[in-house]
Amino acid sequence: MSEFVTRFGSLDDYEKGHIEIINDNPKHYVFSNVFEVANKSKPYEKVAVAKNLEYLIEAIRADGQSNWMACSHDEFCVVMDGDVTIEFVKLDNPEAVAPSNKDGTVKLDGEPQGKRMGTIRLKRGHQALLPKGAAYRFDSAQPSVMIQQTLLGDLTVQKWAEICYQ
Repeated sequence: MSEFVTRFGSLDDYEKGHIEIINDNPKHYVFSNVFEVANKSKPYEKVAVAKNLEYLIEAIRADGQSNWMACSHDEFCVVMDGDVTIEFVKLDNPEAVAPSNKDGTVKLDGEPQGKRMGTIRLKRGHQALLPKGAAYRFDSAQPSVMIQQTLLGDLTVQKWAEICYQ
C-alpha cells in the first residue's frame, strides 16, 4: 500500500501537484496551484482557478488594503496562507452599489454608505461569509493567499491557458 503525506503549501513554499489519470483522456482535466497563481498575481487580483457549473473559485493575493467591494449574492473566502482582516459595512442602498442583475464582485468608488457591521480576523484555514447587501474590504500586513467563491463578474481575471497544467 502506498503511503501519502499531506503537505500544506504556503506562498513561500509550495510544490506544483499533479493528477494521475487512471483511464481517461488527460485533456478532460486541468490542475493549477493557488499559491503559484497568487505568487504571480497583483494584490487583490481575482484569478479564476476552478469552475463548477456557474460558480468560480478565485485565487487572491492579499497584500495591503483592498478597495471596498460588494456583491449582489453571497460570496465566501478561505485564507490559505497568512492573516487577513475583513471589515464590513451594511449598505444603505445595496441595489445601487451591486445591482441584483449583476453577477460577481463589484468594486466601490470611495467609502461605502451604511452602518459599520464589524471586523473578522482570519488565519490559515479560516473562512468568512461575504454577505449580500454588505460592503467589505480586506487588509493584510504581509502577503497572504485566499480563495473566494463567487460568480463570474467584471473583476474576475481568466488566465486558464497560463495557469492550468494539462
